[in-house]
Amino acid sequence: MTTAPEGEPASGPASGGDADWRLFRGDGVPRAIALPSAPPWRRFTPVRSMRPELPYLIEPRHADVVNAALHLRRPLLVTGPAGTGKSSLARAIAHELRLGELLRWPVNSRSTVKDALYQYDAIGRLRETTLSRDRGEREPSIGTFIRLGPLGTALVPSAAPRALLIDEMDKGDVDLPNDLLTVFEEGLFDIPELTRLPEDMADVEVQNLDHLGTVRVHRGLVQCAEFPVVVITSNGERDFPPAFLRRCVRLDLPVPDEERLRAIVAAHLGDDALREAEDLIEVFLRRRAPGELATDQLLNAVFLRAGGIDLDAEGLLDAVLHQLTGAM
Repeated sequence: MTTAPEGEPASGPASGGDADWRLFRGDGVPRAIALPSAPPWRRFTPVRSMRPELPYLIEPRHADVVNAALHLRRPLLVTGPAGTGKSSLARAIAHELRLGELLRWPVNSRSTVKDALYQYDAIGRLRETTLSRDRGEREPSIGTFIRLGPLGTALVPSAAPRALLIDEMDKGDVDLPNDLLTVFEEGLFDIPELTRLPEDMADVEVQNLDHLGTVRVHRGLVQCAEFPVVVITSNGERDFPPAFLRRCVRLDLPVPDEERLRAIVAAHLGDDALREAEDLIEVFLRRRAPGELATDQLLNAVFLRAGGIDLDAEGLLDAVLHQLTGAM
């Protein structure tokens, strides 16, 4: 697979005209193909790669809210319609402040705070302990079967805070925000399976979320030295309790206006692509309503246009700029 040089705008999915871009033809004939460069926002690198992030454009007044949360050591609750850059903001903060790999906790209806803190594989421990006894070997440490989750890893004490993205909090159980209050206030949690161990097992190495490393836990207690940089996103599907909101600094991201859309296109795809995208921006603005179109859909359309693809082909532009809400 070929890719564009690092830091350069992508030229698009094809370079030889409309006929070249049809990798799949639906004729049942196998053929060797070379995938073109992916859009910059769809390129994947090794987890620890320190490649520069794509530029994140934010208004000064919104950046000030981020800075307030950083100074207050409070979670930043970011709300706004889909495609306004809520999750990307967390990545931008982690990158700009050199906070290491961004920890992610994608919330769904089954998410619990305990699972985000740590997971204990009791069945696996029982099985491995039985096998070790049968072989006359030493039993494995209990820490082998305890793995910290994204929230637990963020609370491991370190010289610099970690950055944690709690994504789409409003998709979780109604009690989830309240369950986080103690953790947010105290910056600590305990692992009961370790607190019950005898004194000669006060220190236990448990599995860390960071690439199968380990963390030493004393008497089952994990307490941060610096409160992590926590970014919580919400699509506004439901309200949060006042006690939770009181502990957060809130940032409402609006949909980008025409000027900011142009800046986003230029930053991601270059000035040449922007000059060729005037009609696409106009179409996007006409069709857009809050929650119905996202900015990355415009970027997708411009990227295809930059590669010489005819977006006027039947149904193609509608497929790219499809509504995110309402009937299909």
